[in-house]
Amino acid sequence: MKEKLFIFDLDGTLYEGTDHFDYYAKRLMLDVDEKYHEAFWKDYEQMKAGNHPVSVGKAFDTKNDAILTVDPMTLTVVEALDWNGNRKRDIELLYGEKQLQFDFKNIIAIGDGWWLPFVCAVHYGVKDCYPRYVETKEFMVTDAFKLEKIKGLQSFLLNLREKATIVLLTNSDKEDVGRLLNELNLTDIFHEVVTSAQKPTKTTMFFEQLIQKYDMNADEVVSIGDNFINEIAPALLLGMKAIYISEHSHQAEHENLIQVKRITDWIEMVDLT
Repeated sequence: MKEKLFIFDLDGTLYEGTDHFDYYAKRLMLDVDEKYHEAFWKDYEQMKAGNHPVSVGKAFDTKNDAILTVDPMTLTVVEALDWNGNRKRDIELLYGEKQLQFDFKNIIAIGDGWWLPFVCAVHYGVKDCYPRYVETKEFMVTDAFKLEKIKGLQSFLLNLREKATIVLLTNSDKEDVGRLLNELNLTDIFHEVVTSAQKPTKTTMFFEQLIQKYDMNADEVVSIGDNFINEIAPALLLGMKAIYISEHSHQAEHENLIQVKRITDWIEMVDLT
């Protein structure tokens, strides 16, 4: 096995299921003006079904309420739409060929299911979504929530760490990560755990630091995640390999990229001999 360093995302990568996204949406709806509740939930359901301009893989300009189609490798705006799917050429001209700077406040990368209810809530006037996100993460480690563990993941990671270095790089904070890893029976499995990583803003920095720390060539390193902008594009641009976990079709093709629907699909491909 040529690869010597594997960098894993946590949310949406090392556990499955979508019930927590719905819980988050319901909590956020409490902060939406009641007259917009029906519209909020209708839009959210359409997003999940793929029948809304907002979808995983897009970006959202909160200031201009614009849905942006982004080239994932250059991070430039290809198209801008309003909430109803009408093209906003003025926004396209505003960005031109400039690379987007994702900041979790003004420009949001809709990289996975967490961001669908977030964007919907912001559109309907919610100013601060973070408290509801914290509530959701706390709910996820209670007896009332059933976390969907991935069969065979623990044994796979234990075997993998005998052959290579495995690192967890996640945007979740240290407390959340500790609770989730405990719930998943993955505590103390990773050689290193990096929390509050602020992906995608700092993804490249962390990748470069890990490559240097473990004295690797880029093509010996693999990034595994469910968010193309956060974990996949930065890896490919550095010459790393990448495993993109998503059921959503993606237009990007690259010799170092493999897309699978679930991490178990990739596990079946890995030869640990």
